[in-house]
Amino acid sequence: MSTAHWLFGDQLGPHFLRPGDQGPAPDAPVVLIEAKSVFRRRRFHRAKAHLVLSAMRHRAAELGDRARHVRAETYREGLREACGDGDVTVHHPTSRAALDFVRRLPQVQVLPARGFLVEQDAFRAWADGHTGTKLRQEDFYRWTRRRLDLLMEGDSPVGGRWNLDHDNREPPPRGTGTLDAPAPYRPREDDIDEQVREDLDRWEREDGIEFVGRDGPRLFPASRREARAALSRFVEHRLAGFGPHEDAVLAADPVMSHSLLSSSLNLGLLDPAEVVELAEDAWRAGRAPLNSVEGFVRQVAGWREYVWQVYWYFGADYRDRNALRHHEPLPDWFLDLDADAVTAHCLSTVLAQVRDTGWTHHIPRLMVLGSHALQRGYDPRAVTDWFHRCFVDGYDWVMLPNVVGMSQYADGGRMTTKPYTSGGAYLSRMSDLCGPCAYRPTRRTGEQACPYTAGYWAFLHRHRQRLGGNPRMVQAVRGLERLGDLDQLLREDADRGDRAP
Repeated sequence: MSTAHWLFGDQLGPHFLRPGDQGPAPDAPVVLIEAKSVFRRRRFHRAKAHLVLSAMRHRAAELGDRARHVRAETYREGLREACGDGDVTVHHPTSRAALDFVRRLPQVQVLPARGFLVEQDAFRAWADGHTGTKLRQEDFYRWTRRRLDLLMEGDSPVGGRWNLDHDNREPPPRGTGTLDAPAPYRPREDDIDEQVREDLDRWEREDGIEFVGRDGPRLFPASRREARAALSRFVEHRLAGFGPHEDAVLAADPVMSHSLLSSSLNLGLLDPAEVVELAEDAWRAGRAPLNSVEGFVRQVAGWREYVWQVYWYFGADYRDRNALRHHEPLPDWFLDLDADAVTAHCLSTVLAQVRDTGWTHHIPRLMVLGSHALQRGYDPRAVTDWFHRCFVDGYDWVMLPNVVGMSQYADGGRMTTKPYTSGGAYLSRMSDLCGPCAYRPTRRTGEQACPYTAGYWAFLHRHRQRLGGNPRMVQAVRGLERLGDLDQLLREDADRGDRAP
């Protein structure tokens, strides 16, 4: 009998069973283990727990008799039940903890990673060649496009420019409250989902396992068939309108033209190669404009790929980076996704989206949730864990670089050239969230002071020595000298403490 092959819950697509020198045998038994201990260790969003379990059970059903689907307390117990002492292969897991664990198991052979566009050795060679310089995503993105011949004409990018981000920063349409984009694909729940929900209810009731957030009807694909349908729906009907407003935010239209494919990619239901190839085909066929296609390809082949690679390249101690020395604990209202406790309309709206769906797009994550955490000085390790637990597409490799490097500037600029935070003016320009708010984006002090505007200046003041030497921040830091109400602002900021804004 062939050596069994183990699929983790984020390795569920057919490319993880592709045979060959670096893959399992075509007839290899397939092991899937639901380890309850995973859900004991962290307080996950209920919708995320539902999605992962549903996806694993859908995959087991697809594999039929080939699957050894085990429900156990731990992975070790599940592996023993599924394989005894027999040999097992597994593709490189997506977290350091999981990789360390499988490497300690003498019966397990670790195969190269799948589900990404660039081999880790190739990235390491590229990154090592940049010793002494910053590893910038834009440089990596261009290298990747050349390497994969993606959106290229010979040695040049199609259209003559590598990055069309300048064309994709339009504010939202005013007065409509919606982008009026074609609706995204939404799956229908089935008997498997019903059983998952019953099991999660029982875990809460009998096993003391706690979740956060709401578990409404499942919104994201849990099978290869559903993921392919979602991809086709996006490319054929939504990709064309994606680009111009990809950085805009609308309270009543949180999805806008975003793909909603991140959870499917991160569960392994979709291969990123097929995703970017379909997007490029849409442009070459004249079905989508270049700025939308390039913007989407940059998300997948640029940022997603870059985050995966630097997660491993930066080393295990990257998790502990805290250049700004932020140590404030996350307040209960933030941990509990208690949107009703928050007065600031932008933060309340986005927290409610996360509470209800386990998802919001990249700008609310960065410029509402992340910016608030940065301004208040929350501990970056706690912020990383919160994003990991609360988002349906959140995994350790996803959130560690995105939070430590991009959102919280905890690595001191290893990934980005400046902290990503702003006052209320940015949110007012790029969203419709400020209109009904009790606070005013232009006010720094007083009862109507915007917590983001006040928080921005308080953050700059707190870190003025470090940021004053940053070429991209020096003008902002100098702006502190022009604030006649700075002392009042700082007193009010200190009085605010960890109260919900």
